[in-house]
Amino acid sequence: MGRGDRKTRKGKTAIRSYGNARPHKVTAKKGGAAVKKAAVSKPAVKKAAPVAKKAAPKKAG
Repeated sequence: MGRGDRKTRKGKTAIRSYGNARPHKVTAKKGGAAVKKAAVSKPAVKKAAPVAKKAAPKKAG
C-alpha cells in the first residue's frame, strides 16, 4: 500500500484525485466558494388537476 494504491491518502495524492480518503474541501482562503448560501424556499404552487377526457362514442355499423 503506497503511492499506487487508490484507496489510501498517499495514493490519492500521487494520482491527484479525491475521495473518502482525501476529501476535497475548498476553504475560504483558497477559493472563497466554500461558503454556502442558505437555500431560498419558494412558495409551493399547486397545479390544476388534469382534465379527464371522455372516450369518443363507438360507431355502429
